[in-house]
This record gives sequence, structure tokens and C-alpha cells, in this order.
Amino acid sequence: MYLVLSIILASLLGFGLLMAGPIVGGVLAFGILAGCLFRGLYLLSDIHRGLVKDLPRQDKAKEVYEEYLRRREE
Repeated sequence: MYLVLSIILASLLGFGLLMAGPIVGGVLAFGILAGCLFRGLYLLSDIHRGLVKDLPRQDKAKEVYEEYLRRREE
């Protein structure tokens, strides 16, 4: 349902930009597109920060111990 509504609204927006003329419509279309891209990049960055923060980090002693066990098995 939301997809159909989005398609209809995007079609109306495109028709309105086409009627506004090539200069005004082009500037508005570029602004909308650039704004969506920047917002998407911001959201991806925010998601990345949240995922990295939640990852468990190994302490140095555990890393050294695991390396010792690997060498010992060889």
C-alpha cells in the first residue's frame, strides 16, 4: 500500500517539477536527490556506530593466550 502511495506521490512531484521549467525543476530535483543521499549516508553512519559500539571487544591478555594456544597446537 505504501509503495503505491509513494509511486503516485513521486509521479506528482515529477510532473510538478517538469511544469516548473528546466532550471527551477532541475535545481529542486537536484536538491531533493542530494538531500536523500546525504540523509541515507548519515543513517548508514549512525547504524555503523551503533553496531561497532555493541561488539564485544577482546582484551589483550585473551588475544595473547589464544595465540599461545595456536602455537602450542602446531
